[in-house]
Amino acid sequence: MAKPKASAVMKQGKLTPWLYLLPALIVMTFFIVYPMINTIALSFQNKDGTASAATTCKEGEPCWGIFENYRYALTEELDTTSFTSFWNTFWQSSYGNTIQWILIMVSGTVILGLLIALLVDRVSYEPLAKSLIFMPMAISFVGAGVIWKFMYNFNAGRTQIGLLNAIISGLGGDPVAFISNTDINTFMLIVVGIWMWTGFCMTILSSALKSVPEELLEAARIDGANEFQIFFRIMLPIIMPTVVVVITTMVINVLKLFDIVYVMTGGNFETEVIATRMYTEMYKNYQTGRGTAIAVILIIAIFPFIIMNIRRFMAQEAQR
Repeated sequence: MAKPKASAVMKQGKLTPWLYLLPALIVMTFFIVYPMINTIALSFQNKDGTASAATTCKEGEPCWGIFENYRYALTEELDTTSFTSFWNTFWQSSYGNTIQWILIMVSGTVILGLLIALLVDRVSYEPLAKSLIFMPMAISFVGAGVIWKFMYNFNAGRTQIGLLNAIISGLGGDPVAFISNTDINTFMLIVVGIWMWTGFCMTILSSALKSVPEELLEAARIDGANEFQIFFRIMLPIIMPTVVVVITTMVINVLKLFDIVYVMTGGNFETEVIATRMYTEMYKNYQTGRGTAIAVILIIAIFPFIIMNIRRFMAQEAQR
């Protein structure tokens, strides 16, 4: 029997992986690559996506040419008449609210997740405790928004049906408009996000803590180190790569945040974030160019954190 030529075998070996990848590549092209390219192209059109953005520029008004939609996306919400005005309006804008979400929610979920992971590791009912804390992750974001909207419900001058206000009223206090009060509503929405995502952080960080060699901890205890010293000088440095991955993952999740804000406030009462503003521009105001410009800005903001995660994973694989 004649043996196949070596060149034919090598050619088949090079083509075979691509044949397996072809269905996935086709799907990605139609549902990821093409929409991404189309989104970028639309962001350079005018606000309704029908012509070049440069054609909408008016004499005597600020204009960035084909980047006009980006000018609108980056500056429309801000009062640039003075530094104080800019600073005040920035923290009330979708960008300021998103930064508040990042600062409070990411730190809250990671710190609580790490604390809970440390505590449940020391109890006999660890599986049950982890299941209860992780349970909110099994609820959809829309469902969580509806649940907490009832929790925060406020009825002016009537019987309070919201759990929190019912408790406050029962204790003799005045009901609080948790959702419509612009001083606290963003923070109250962030609490919902922390409630949902703490279980995720706890699960990942708990796995990292269990990978710390027990012999190392016992040696530190024998040398007289207390639990705080063991955690900050031994455990935390060892699990720091995992902590960084959890932080970057949570930042990506927060930047994409939409469901909770949309369900609970619709972006009203100064709670709008970048994703809800994009939705408003595209599907309520029908300004496709402006909406896609915000979408591109959102992608650019997320991209560095994706790169950080990829590099971290590659570094971990190289160490194995």
